[in-house]
Amino acid sequence: MSHPAEPPPELSVVIACYMEESHLTDSVAELTRTLDGMGRSYELIFVEDKSTDRTAELVRALVAGHSNRRAVFHDQNVGRGGTVREGFLMARGRVVGFLDIDLEVHCKYLPDVLAPIDAGADGATAFRGYVPGITPNHLLRKVLSHGYRWLFRTVFDVPFRDTETGFKFFVRERILDVVRNTQEDGWFWDSEIMILAHEAGLKVVEVPTSFVRRADKATTVRMFRDSWDYLVAIRNFRRRRQEQRRAAASAVRG
Repeated sequence: MSHPAEPPPELSVVIACYMEESHLTDSVAELTRTLDGMGRSYELIFVEDKSTDRTAELVRALVAGHSNRRAVFHDQNVGRGGTVREGFLMARGRVVGFLDIDLEVHCKYLPDVLAPIDAGADGATAFRGYVPGITPNHLLRKVLSHGYRWLFRTVFDVPFRDTETGFKFFVRERILDVVRNTQEDGWFWDSEIMILAHEAGLKVVEVPTSFVRRADKATTVRMFRDSWDYLVAIRNFRRRRQEQRRAAASAVRG
């Protein structure tokens, strides 16, 4: 006798994993406590991006014995964007999103970020307010982040103040076509999906949160190289969009 399929969860949370050994287990426990306290059905989707530490081993342990947890393990490193995109396309929930599992923007903000979606928005993201740092590295990261924001607002005509945040949630059926149209595999994916969502007419709300840098976490962000890669990604994205518009105009002319 066949059994009825399990109904989809209300919420799918994608956890992109790369070099997360130091905090992954504790952060997932914290995330689970938050989700259980919200009273929503949910699933966790781990996408492990070929870490060289014990992240993959920890993910296997975290998934074992849990029917609402799934995992994918990459054979080679794909990058932030490709990893999150894969998780979104696997999701079953009415709402799908991701948050950086270092919890520098804490999962306690999940109810606040989901509230606009419950009220009818197509998506919501965290707008990060930086808690003052105490080291030159923290200060440099803050300066670069504000520089990204200024550059993005200068180059792109979108209403968002913080597109790079790793804390984004959307109504799944409204964001899937946008996700499929993304092409960036690296960090610029966070900005790309916001641009494409805006162009698709989706209403995405930014929710104020606090960003607190973890002193115990070795960052995977390479500040100067990633800054250069971000500039290159902006240039390539603009060129690609211009080529697409020219091709569309040419097709209309026949």
